[in-house]
Amino acid sequence: MATKTVSLRKSSYEKLEKLKKEGESFSDVVDRISEKHKQDLKQFSGTFPEIGEVEDQLQKERDKIEARSFEG
Repeated sequence: MATKTVSLRKSSYEKLEKLKKEGESFSDVVDRISEKHKQDLKQFSGTFPEIGEVEDQLQKERDKIEARSFEG
């Protein structure tokens, strides 16, 4: 099996170490976390409006805020 060396800040290493279950390697932890994250994101698949709609709404809200700041 091929391996890679990865450098982590001490604080990141400590967080990863806390997530490590008995008998797990650090590779196992990374695999478990990344798979869980992928599953979490899948639950949102297709549930958000098109990005263009979101951008339009954000711009409208920015315009409202900007207009209020000039009223002040």
